[in-house]
Amino acid sequence: MMDRRAAIYGLVSVIGSPAGSLAWPFGVSAQEPELPLIGFLAAASSAHRQAELAAFQRGLKETGYVEGQNVAIEIRWAEGQYDRLPALAADLVQRRVAVITAIAAPAVDAVKAATTAIPIVFLVGGDPVKIGLVASLSQPGGNITGVTFLANLLAAKQLEALNDLVSKNEPIGVLVNPNHPTAASDTNELKDAGRFLGRQLLIQNTASERDLERAFAALVQQKAGGLIVTADPFLLGRSEQILALAARHALPAIYPVRDFSLAGGLMSYGSSLSEAYREAGVYTGKILKGAKPKDLPVQQSTKIELVINLKTAKTLGLEVPARLLALAQEVVE
Repeated sequence: MMDRRAAIYGLVSVIGSPAGSLAWPFGVSAQEPELPLIGFLAAASSAHRQAELAAFQRGLKETGYVEGQNVAIEIRWAEGQYDRLPALAADLVQRRVAVITAIAAPAVDAVKAATTAIPIVFLVGGDPVKIGLVASLSQPGGNITGVTFLANLLAAKQLEALNDLVSKNEPIGVLVNPNHPTAASDTNELKDAGRFLGRQLLIQNTASERDLERAFAALVQQKAGGLIVTADPFLLGRSEQILALAARHALPAIYPVRDFSLAGGLMSYGSSLSEAYREAGVYTGKILKGAKPKDLPVQQSTKIELVINLKTAKTLGLEVPARLLALAQEVVE
C-alpha cells in the first residue's frame, strides 16, 4: 500500500503546481492488484518433494497460472511431524487464501478441521471415501475434492514382488507409522496378503527416528529376510536413514516411491507421485477459475512404476526373476 505521507506530499506538490488541478505527480500510480493466493500444506519433508512440487506447479500452468505472475503460493511443510499440521493449517486460513491444497491424509484432516468455507484440494494415497474425506468419488460434496493415488493400496503387490526374492522360510518386516490415518487398514490388508502367501509378517510401528533404529534391530534379531516400507510422509522423509539401515543390515527392501530405488534401494513399486501432484495442480487451477469442489469428482491417478536396482540386487546376492524385470518401468544397472 502507498505510504500515507508520500501520498500527501505528492498531492501538495500537485496543488502547488501551475496545472495543479489537472496534473498527477510523476511516479505515483494506482496500487497493483493482489494476486490470488494458494495455500499449500504437506505432511512430508520439503527436502524430498521438490520435484513433486514442481509437478504441482506444472499442473497449475496447464490451467493458465504461473507462480509470481498471476498467482502466489504460501507453502507449508510439516516435515513428517503431524502435530504441527493444525497450526500450519490455521495459519493458511488466517491468510485468507483462495484455495488450500493439502498433501496426505493427516494434512487434509488438519485443513478440514480449520475451515469449512475455503475450497480444499487433497492428494491422498488411499480411498478418500473409506477414510471419511468425501461422501463419494463422483459427488464429493461440501468444500473438498481432489486426487487419490494407489500408494496405500499397493502394499499387497509389494509383498508379492518381495516374496519372489526372499527365502520362503524367512519372515518379512513391515515399517508402519501408526499415526497415519490409514495405518490400521494398510496393516490388515498386508496381513491378509501374508496369510494368502503363507508368509509371516513382522509389523514394526515407527513414528520417530529412534523407532527406526529399534525396528531394524528387532528385524535383525528375528531374522527377517526382507522389508516393506509403507507409504507414509514420515517414512518417505527419512529415506536416507532407512536406506542406510537396510544397507547396513543387508536387508532386501521394497519401497513405495521410485526415489528410494534411484538412491540405492532394491526395488520400489508405487504410484507416480509427480503425475499425482500434477493432477492436483490442475484441480487447484480449476477452482481458482471458479469451479466448485462439489462439482469436481475425485480423480484417480493410476500411473504405477516398478523400479528395480540391479546393482543393489547384486550386492545383496539376489537374482531378480526375469518376470519381474519384464514388468519394470525402469532398471538401474
